[in-house]
Amino acid sequence: MVSINGGRKRLVTGVFSTVAAGAAFGAFALNGTADGATRTAEAADTGKHPKPTIVLEHGAFADGSSWNGVLADLRVDGYPVVAAANPLRGPASDAAALRTVLDHVKGPKILVGHSYGGNVISEAATNDPEVKALVYVAAFLPAPGETALELTTKYPGSTLPDALDPATYQQADGSTATDLYIRQDKFRHQFAADVPARQAALMAAEQRPIAQAALEEKATSAAWKTKPSWDIVTTQDLNIPAAVQRFMAKRAHAHITEVAASHSVAVSHPHLVADVIEKAARATVR
Repeated sequence: MVSINGGRKRLVTGVFSTVAAGAAFGAFALNGTADGATRTAEAADTGKHPKPTIVLEHGAFADGSSWNGVLADLRVDGYPVVAAANPLRGPASDAAALRTVLDHVKGPKILVGHSYGGNVISEAATNDPEVKALVYVAAFLPAPGETALELTTKYPGSTLPDALDPATYQQADGSTATDLYIRQDKFRHQFAADVPARQAALMAAEQRPIAQAALEEKATSAAWKTKPSWDIVTTQDLNIPAAVQRFMAKRAHAHITEVAASHSVAVSHPHLVADVIEKAARATVR
């Protein structure tokens, strides 16, 4: 296990990715499809193995922009990247949406999930031979039959329930459902304490709600049982307590990196997160 307070510094010289939205059970941002094809062709000409595509799955109360810093680093280092939009409706349906993205991207892939996104990648990667490694970022690694809600409360420390702003609405069939937001006035403290205040305020306004039912839905498969895994454990996390993260990571025999960070570690420590992803890629795709 590696324990650090931040990632190595990089010099990023004005390289930022442009993402275009598409739709697959919900929009997904696809950056570098053409670049990926070009790299594959160039690799074939030079005899080099192409780098795997990094597929990033965000979690609840966030969106694809939460990966911007990580994505920029990965692009600088030559990795094609896809930032998928998670519908946040339930692990089974969200995994089905992610699989449409995985089917669209050819070749080896490294699948990365933040928070509830860990539930989704654990299911979406099952029986997919092109997914070479899983990277969990302050994330859930449920076993079959477990729920995100159950795991959150396995050990004390989560203050999320008191920060939630539930919104109940009527569905087309007449039944009711509840979406969960984090109250904007509590968002930074709860979710992004180590992110600058102005940036955290934007994140609070842009957050995507998760269906309450998604947190109560049982996992049906666990790709971490058969695929090599890496895990970033955030020791100042108020959503998923560090003790819970350690339990899941150790159970999965993951390569663990601990960092003194909030739940929004991909925003506050993008270089660290990118480094762990690249370690997973180098170790599993040769």
